[in-house]
Amino acid sequence: MVTEEGSYDVIIIGSGAGGSAAAYCLAQAGKRVLLLEKGSRLPEDNSTLDASTVLAEGRFKSKERWLDRKGRELIPEEFFNLGGKTKWYGAALLRFAEDEFNAAPERGFLPWPVSYKDLEPYYSQAEQLLELREFSAESGLRKTVGRLGVNNAGWQARPLPLGLSEQITTRQDLATRFDGFALPDGFKADAEHRLLEKVRHLPNLHILTGCAVTGLLGSRSNPRKMIGVQCQDGSHHLAANILLAGGALHSPRLLQRYLDNTGLAHELPAAAMVGRNYKRHVLTAVLAFSLRAQKDVLRKTLLITHRNLPHSSIQPLGGWVDREILKLQMPRWMPGLIRDFLAARVYGYFLQTEDGSDPRNRVVSPRNGSEPQLDYDIGRLPEAQREHRHLVRRFLWALLKTGALAVAKRIPLEGSAHSCGTLVAGHDPANSVVDAEGRVHDMDNLYVVDGSVLPRSSRMNPALTIYAWSLRVADRLARAGGPS
Repeated sequence: MVTEEGSYDVIIIGSGAGGSAAAYCLAQAGKRVLLLEKGSRLPEDNSTLDASTVLAEGRFKSKERWLDRKGRELIPEEFFNLGGKTKWYGAALLRFAEDEFNAAPERGFLPWPVSYKDLEPYYSQAEQLLELREFSAESGLRKTVGRLGVNNAGWQARPLPLGLSEQITTRQDLATRFDGFALPDGFKADAEHRLLEKVRHLPNLHILTGCAVTGLLGSRSNPRKMIGVQCQDGSHHLAANILLAGGALHSPRLLQRYLDNTGLAHELPAAAMVGRNYKRHVLTAVLAFSLRAQKDVLRKTLLITHRNLPHSSIQPLGGWVDREILKLQMPRWMPGLIRDFLAARVYGYFLQTEDGSDPRNRVVSPRNGSEPQLDYDIGRLPEAQREHRHLVRRFLWALLKTGALAVAKRIPLEGSAHSCGTLVAGHDPANSVVDAEGRVHDMDNLYVVDGSVLPRSSRMNPALTIYAWSLRVADRLARAGGPS
């Protein structure tokens, strides 16, 4: 099917944080919006809460094969479903600090083309839409944090804003499953429940799931002007504006394919930067074992930092996910009583350090049907690697002094939950891909509203900033005029 030209004001490719925020804003403004999602809606049969199904079987994860920089195969932890990764993660929603919009070349930190002040109203809007709240730290975590802070050790903790329903504390079955699982009934502030559900009834918003976009369509007379998209099923959809929101691993591949096919790859200065500056945080999971049984349920309520490690942070793993992971990863020959004993005494933590940008860290688009490549080496960012090493060592030692024996495991390249930076925003087309308005440099009507635009990733989860960026881009696009 080919739609009539101009039948939509905007086509949005992808329904994660950025895509859903843009759809919400533009639909509210009366624009005719088509939201295209490669995946489908998740089932509501509680299978998304089952540890064996989600963790061991990996039923809901992408099976797309990639290559790393050495040509070895990997499968990034991507999710294609309505709401994107926000259905699975995204409960911890924090603003970037004001100084995290500035450059620090010695660490590979690029400058934003906008300031914190520019995003602040949209941070506030996102926080209201997602209904963020803080929860009291439970007794086990309070004791641990209290022991970390003795003798002025430099550790600090503050409440973690969470996109969770206040009623989740009354549902232990859901409270133990919010981190890494998809919750039903809106208990988690995912993009589908908090944004799309608010505008789904509007006649000017159309959502198509199971619709994979394979190519961008440009005007024959002017390839810098987009006219629509082509989908895997052979359908075409036309619109006045196109918004990329497929995520940092996928949006640059669509753009690169279009630039190559039209010859613009040799004309646009920004083309050389497409796919470059991939960032993912330096990530480590820590499991801490103690003699006392752990009774905390929600767990992920505090953000822990250290005054000497300014680009790093620590969060408890939410709920009892760490216990289930532990049971699933233990050898089968281990007696069940021992597995249960250890699982009841483990507390998980998630350690992250901002890794910065290096143009050699990049997504390489496939050619001739080959697999896409994720060329990433943390060794290209030695300052981030050094700080993260200090973070892990210092935290393990601090836990030991509290009476907990901890083990650490670096999150491999497959762990792509915080992917960003491959269509980085900036003022200069020579070293960035999109401008301060979210528009691809030297393209008439192609915008980017996902995490690929982030010049920096902060020391914390980037999801709230993706929401805020998308709301800003969509708001300015809506107020720019045009058909409605």
